This record gives sequence, structure tokens and C-alpha cells, in this order.
Amino acid sequence: MGRRWRDGHGELVVRGDGGGPSVRVPLEIATSYRARTKGLLGRDFIDGAILLSPANSVHTFRMRMPIDVAYLDRHLRVIAVRTMRPGRLGMPRLRARHVVEAGAGVMSEWGVREGARVEVVVSGG
Repeated sequence: MGRRWRDGHGELVVRGDGGGPSVRVPLEIATSYRARTKGLLGRDFIDGAILLSPANSVHTFRMRMPIDVAYLDRHLRVIAVRTMRPGRLGMPRLRARHVVEAGAGVMSEWGVREGARVEVVVSGG
């Protein structure tokens, strides 16, 4: 069930608990080595989130802001969510295939928590 995306944009869809409304978040998609390496480096904020794929760990060296990090398995189920301050090295997650990064504190507002499933909708064009 391998997923193959390209660098670009889309939406992260977080399904609501118990059939509640879904949350749709603007998403940058970083799949090339260059895009994944750059990630959120040098930014003061992000509108939405960024997906790094493939990835099973991240670091926040040279970052300017704290971030939320969600580790996703191959079925896009959330394995773990962590908040990381600048200058930290995240532990690799063995089952993780993708990582979503966003500003600190927003993932809980979106309903991104361990066990949740998300969907990546790629923008056309």
C-alpha cells in the first residue's frame, strides 16, 4: 500500500471523531530529498502543515519555531504526536512512513492524535 506523491500542495483531511465533521488543512507535500531536507527550516510560521514522505524521524536544528510532529504509518494512521522545540532531535519511529509537521499546538485543535486516520488530497494541476 505504498503511497507515491510528488512535491506540491494539497489538503490534509482529519476525520472527525464519531462521524463528526472533518477538518481540512492546507498541506505542502515534500517528497524529494531536497524538499524534505529543507522542510520548515528558516520559516517563522506555516499556514497549515507540511508532509514529509518518506520519513520516520525529524529534527528541529536551525528552526525558528516549535512544531507539532505527527508520525504516520503506511495506512496514514497516526502512530504518535509530539511537540518539539527548536534544536531537538526526534526519535525515529520504526513503523512510521510519513511525518506531518505544523505549528506547535494546532494538531490537537485539528483532532490529530494517536490512532486517528488522516487523508492526503493532492491539488490538481
